[in-house]
Amino acid sequence: MTETDPSDSVSGWHIFKIFLRLGLTSFGGPAAHLGFFHDEFVTRRKWLSSEAFAEVVALCQLLPGPASSQVGLTIGLLRGRYQGAFAAWLGFTLPSAVLMTLFAFGLAFWPEAGSGGWVHGLKLFVVAVVVQAVWQMGRALCPDMSRRVLALLVASALLIAGAAWMQLLLLALAAMAGIGLSLSAGSPIEPMTIGWQVRKPWMFAVAFVCLLVLSLIPLAPGSLAWVGAELYKAGALVFGGGHVVLPWLQEGFVETGQMPADTFLAGYGAAQAVPGPLFTFSAFLGGIEEGVPGAVIALLAVFLPGTLLVFAGLPLWRWVRKHPKARAALAGVNAGVVGLLLAALYDPVWTSAVRGSMDFAIALLLWLALAVLRWPVWGLAPVSAILGIMLF
Repeated sequence: MTETDPSDSVSGWHIFKIFLRLGLTSFGGPAAHLGFFHDEFVTRRKWLSSEAFAEVVALCQLLPGPASSQVGLTIGLLRGRYQGAFAAWLGFTLPSAVLMTLFAFGLAFWPEAGSGGWVHGLKLFVVAVVVQAVWQMGRALCPDMSRRVLALLVASALLIAGAAWMQLLLLALAAMAGIGLSLSAGSPIEPMTIGWQVRKPWMFAVAFVCLLVLSLIPLAPGSLAWVGAELYKAGALVFGGGHVVLPWLQEGFVETGQMPADTFLAGYGAAQAVPGPLFTFSAFLGGIEEGVPGAVIALLAVFLPGTLLVFAGLPLWRWVRKHPKARAALAGVNAGVVGLLLAALYDPVWTSAVRGSMDFAIALLLWLALAVLRWPVWGLAPVSAILGIMLF
């Protein structure tokens, strides 16, 4: 990576304004966000070289959490240190977080709206979105038969015994399988150097682990502490981007009976239609449970583990990416992630949305619009809601 000269640092306010504009206009999910970031910071502002940007993306895809948000946070960190990292995260996250919190309030003040035809239309839209995510991730992360079989085994085991601890166990077993099968995770990129290093990265790693252990302590469902713990666990254990957060959160909020599946999937569908990171779905969940305090706690909790891991992982990236066993374990985990999402596609997405042949036909048409006609996700969501009002 090209060295970052400390004299070239940018003020936190300037970084915030840049990322706020991106947060207001970056529709289309993580892949599109990375395209926006490349245009803004590599092509236009020349803050990073293409090679440096590729290194940042590779690091963030290795870590749990929302990859596009972590890329933005890392760019802010390199240009404005910790103040710049916070400014980048806040600017990119704030617009969609506010919209998702307002959506939660709308359902809270008008509960009957959560059972209308528009909700069913959004649920069918979610089916199409998750099918496309499984297809794209499967092609990218399961390029050979061994990884496809591994993904199917993970999905089958999760559908048989879908507890949260089982998800952790299956990812651990997938990592071990990756090492045992000597799976390839691609060739490492040329060495990079970073002019400014995170001090004492082990402190961030220790904080990440301690908070994860605390989040596993049983708490009263629906309390602020419970909301924070559930979202922290999701943010700490999600590999593969925003869509993979679905199985983790549905286990905590739907399977426990804390939230109806209709409400959960309506919020998830709405999250597809707003700009910015998909992880702001957490603000909706927290807002439904505990109002504004719940939305704030949920939002901070789901993004905190990925932030801690960026601070801890940046100095260690040079070693991890060259270690063959670490890369093989990552390849196994990535295949396991496809299995997790495949299981979530069936339950709760498919089982709660597709109730007959008409539902199947509509979901298929929405998927064709998304995958073949390349309709933007943010534009297809309101169309799905209107379609649901008309037909259901």
